[in-house]
Amino acid sequence: MRMLQRTTAVVLALVASASLAAGCTIGKDETAAQVGAGSIKKIDALNGAQIRVSSKEFDEQLLLGQIALVALQAAGASPQDKTNITGSSNVRQALTSGAVDLYWEYTGTAWISYLNQTKPISDPQAQYDAVKQADSANGVTWWARSPANDTYALAGNQATLARTGVKTLSDYAALVKRDPAAASTCMGPEFKSRDDGFPGLAKTYGFTLPDPQVHLLNDAVVYPSVGKGEPCGFGSVASTDGRVAGQNLTVLEDDKHFFPTYNPAIAIASPLARKYPQLEQVFSPIAAKLDTATLTELNKKVSVDGQKPATVARDWLKSAGFIS
Repeated sequence: MRMLQRTTAVVLALVASASLAAGCTIGKDETAAQVGAGSIKKIDALNGAQIRVSSKEFDEQLLLGQIALVALQAAGASPQDKTNITGSSNVRQALTSGAVDLYWEYTGTAWISYLNQTKPISDPQAQYDAVKQADSANGVTWWARSPANDTYALAGNQATLARTGVKTLSDYAALVKRDPAAASTCMGPEFKSRDDGFPGLAKTYGFTLPDPQVHLLNDAVVYPSVGKGEPCGFGSVASTDGRVAGQNLTVLEDDKHFFPTYNPAIAIASPLARKYPQLEQVFSPIAAKLDTATLTELNKKVSVDGQKPATVARDWLKSAGFIS
């Protein structure tokens, strides 16, 4: 019990810290000024409902968190900004401990990392259905699967790819075996440690990259480091990240289909889902429009063009007719 109390206390501290970092909690006074009527209609049952929206710390998640916040405002709720929590496991713990109410999670992440499955399901809908069914036992309800696939990937810069001839992950594995120094790879902490990251990738493709050729960096630093080829020509990326195009990187083909499907979907605490089932109709049309091309372009506006996630979220929701 003491361990549970300490864990919950840590999560609550993280949420509080994230709120300060995010710098805002959206309240009623801001709603009328910021969000006009669109296809999202006011829902009487949501009037004034204080729904705590969370996210992980990277740009796509910050963007998705802001999309959720604005959509909830449009529906009449008074959402609270609890975004920008570092680490997938911490956001998940915040949800399951009751510290936050909902966030956009990825089907592949839940299946492998939270539900401890070892084999991804290739069909995206079947993967989502399996996650939804299994996670209900944990008090988590899944809604609104987006068709966008923000899968992990390895990418290389153009000079490295031209020099090595690498196009696929099998080519990369062969390069590791014959010339490990040429396969020097930058990667973020989660990718380095997760089963659906580098350890599983190395096992599936049958290679071992020597430690001196593994460069552990903050995820945001991986992209420019690979782009300039220093200290590595390859790196872990998210396939929908705008910095892939911004740094002129090419994603290596996953020719053995190792990486799971990572469709973002709303993960919400089941008690809240039962209390406000109308929320599903708020998020489902939004998710349907967030295909891979759309999400990649929105990410680019944040990660490459330097726009604020809240601005990009609001502009897109307006252009798509959800708000005015």
